[in-house]
Amino acid sequence: MPSVCVDASLVLMLLLEEDGSERAEALWARWQAEGATLLGPPLLFAEVPSVLRGAVFFGRLRQEEGEEAFETFCAMGIGVSRRADLHRLAWELAKQHRRPRVYDSFYLAAAQAEGCELWTGDRRLANAVRLPWVRSV
Repeated sequence: MPSVCVDASLVLMLLLEEDGSERAEALWARWQAEGATLLGPPLLFAEVPSVLRGAVFFGRLRQEEGEEAFETFCAMGIGVSRRADLHRLAWELAKQHRRPRVYDSFYLAAAQAEGCELWTGDRRLANAVRLPWVRSV
């Protein structure tokens, strides 16, 4: 069973109507059919709810839509990469790839630590790091 690391931008493409949502849904369906193990760093579980809450707060989603999106996220079955030194690996990857912030590097670190591909909706990240195991939706 393959493992796939997903970032918040990809997950949000599945939960909100955005550019790339159809491609993200096709990928998700493929991973489900393959029985892939889906995972992300602990940061994923802060970023996604934060964006959903902001969408409700600022009127992009109605309260009930936000609740539904949050419950869908909770039911997606995405696991957490629990490597104890993930923050150190993220720090090193941010330096190595000349990233101004470490946030995105946590996703890189989780994928590297788990030995799997990272799928992102953030084309700028994929283009910036140019790693063969980082894929853009």
